[in-house]
Amino acid sequence: MPAPQKKIIFCIAGVLSFACALGTAAAIGTQLWVKGTILCKTGALLVNATGQELEKFIGKIQYGLFYGERVRQCGLGGRPFQFSFFPDLLKIIPASIHVSVILFCTVLIVFALVGAGFFMFNAFGSPYETLHGPVGLYLWSFIACSCGCLIMILFSSEVKIHHLSEKIANFKEGSFTFKTHSEHFANSFWIILVCSLVHFLNALLIRFAGFEFPFSKSKDSGAITGAADLMY
Repeated sequence: MPAPQKKIIFCIAGVLSFACALGTAAAIGTQLWVKGTILCKTGALLVNATGQELEKFIGKIQYGLFYGERVRQCGLGGRPFQFSFFPDLLKIIPASIHVSVILFCTVLIVFALVGAGFFMFNAFGSPYETLHGPVGLYLWSFIACSCGCLIMILFSSEVKIHHLSEKIANFKEGSFTFKTHSEHFANSFWIILVCSLVHFLNALLIRFAGFEFPFSKSKDSGAITGAADLMY
């Protein structure tokens, strides 16, 4: 592929990596990872609420990696409550998984920025070392994509398997019991998915620019090796 086209491809990949770094950083600071509704089970059972009456006992909840908000509905109107994971909820959540999600988000941002820098370097400079060349570009893209996948897997397990929404809803609730009525992943979670797909796309762009995948053997090297074997 001609050099100008390679520069354009590397510039596009660099801009996409930088955008992913900014998007991930913005996603970490929001509370738009999970949105849902919570049912005041105790209140609904006390009055035997059904149908439209049940709506008076359904509150809302949304949270991110650091803080969130829930609206408590027990038949007397909504009562909002702000909470923070650190240090308020640290004892009731799976702390190791939650901290790992934050750690991998940080790693994703770092390697997305590193990848963006090396893409721009390869677009306007001359690769002179392995880590500055195509193998390094594959490496940064692979690490960033892997971190994005791990973030989604760990956070999904925290929400679905460990029932994070119910633990938050029942935080500091003595006489009332809340149950998750509905929940879904919000914008910030899907930003991580988009970033993972973008880094996978960057690896395809590198291949499209004419560079072989790492550890792949070309036909020429095999032919040379065969000729050498015949000589000896």
